[in-house]
Amino acid sequence: MASKVKAICVAALLMLLAMPAAALLPIQHWQTKSGARVYFVESHDLPMLDVSIDFAAGSVFDTPEKSGVAGMTLGLMRLGAGGLSESEISRRMADTGAQLGNRFDSDRGGLSLRTLTSQAEMQQALDLFIRILQKPEFPAAVLEREKARAIGAIKEADTKPQTLLSRNFSEMVYGSHPYGLRGSGEAATVATITRDDLTGFYRRYYSAQRAVVVVMGDITRDAAAALAEQLTTGLPQGAPLATLTPVASLTSAQTRVVAHPATQSHIMVGMPGIRRDDADYFPLYVGNYILGGGGFVSRITEEVRSKRGLAYSAYSYFMPMKERGPFAIGLQTRRDQATEALAVVRQTLADFLSGGPTADELSKAKQNIIGGFALRIDSNRKIVENLAMIGFYDLPLTYLDDFTVKVEKVTIEDIRRAFARHVDPARMVTVIVGGEETPAAPAAR
Repeated sequence: MASKVKAICVAALLMLLAMPAAALLPIQHWQTKSGARVYFVESHDLPMLDVSIDFAAGSVFDTPEKSGVAGMTLGLMRLGAGGLSESEISRRMADTGAQLGNRFDSDRGGLSLRTLTSQAEMQQALDLFIRILQKPEFPAAVLEREKARAIGAIKEADTKPQTLLSRNFSEMVYGSHPYGLRGSGEAATVATITRDDLTGFYRRYYSAQRAVVVVMGDITRDAAAALAEQLTTGLPQGAPLATLTPVASLTSAQTRVVAHPATQSHIMVGMPGIRRDDADYFPLYVGNYILGGGGFVSRITEEVRSKRGLAYSAYSYFMPMKERGPFAIGLQTRRDQATEALAVVRQTLADFLSGGPTADELSKAKQNIIGGFALRIDSNRKIVENLAMIGFYDLPLTYLDDFTVKVEKVTIEDIRRAFARHVDPARMVTVIVGGEETPAAPAAR
């Protein structure tokens, strides 16, 4: 009976989400006079306003000699701007009850604001936000303090197995490509960062032409348009955005064992995956849910944890980016079980590649993904995050409306073909931190 009720609920949700875009999320889209792209959802349910602005200013725009500049630039923007010190900014923001945040990864850097829409509080919060965006000062004393803090954090992180795993995995997957650079930078490179580095990075990458503005909340379209102009008019002119270097494919399997005294081995296996606009996104998304992205209902968890007790958690994921983000399988296991656990992972992946999912696995994965979709857009904050992603990666305005429909259309053959195109064990790297021996790499297929 429960399964029948669940099936009815899923069917109802599919019918709802298959309706025109305006029925789910009425996204309005335009460009400012300075070229920024704006995405707006008007919502008067709460007296709140959420604003975010993202730029193509992630760590991919760092250089090996100055890695850490992108992250440091974003971090210091809110620590002194427009004649206000960091303490004054913090105090004035607290007076309004507003929340200031940021977002930083390999592709993008950006800031966000959540404020009440009562006029006095909203105006003060927005004035502060605009100062931070348009008039960062990068005070020299603050920079030196933040450099010392960052260097200490980097050195501490470098003692931890998970950090070593991530660093070595990125190095092996990406080689000299900027995606292989560490977002926080290295202790040695952070030490060389100057104020000129930060101001130069800001002027080049934080331009209106690169901006993606998201506005959601209790204001009108006209007010949102005026706000978008205010946010972007005073930004730097910037320079033409250089085309990112494509990620090179790996040519062979490699294994690296990193010494560490941890009682557990930390393992990651993977290779370059897909771009965010890849046509195979949905078959890979659904397929990976079955392989290792669905927690306890995934094959990797079933084979590694449930059947053999070799790890508490084991997982896989695709991380699509502007260029090919990583496909990875990860787990932790006792040092003396590392070889066995890795063999199970490789065999599970090989079986999945050769046979694909079963009809039952595919049906359950679709039900779980579709049934949980509402949780992706159940708050203004989540909607803003989705809109920022849609805008930054230039996805269709109907992306959220189409999501469950495209999930439902995925077939077993779609998944098999997509995985065959993008996942090849004979060209995957393996990193083991705290391993006792070097397991043999898989033979070429």
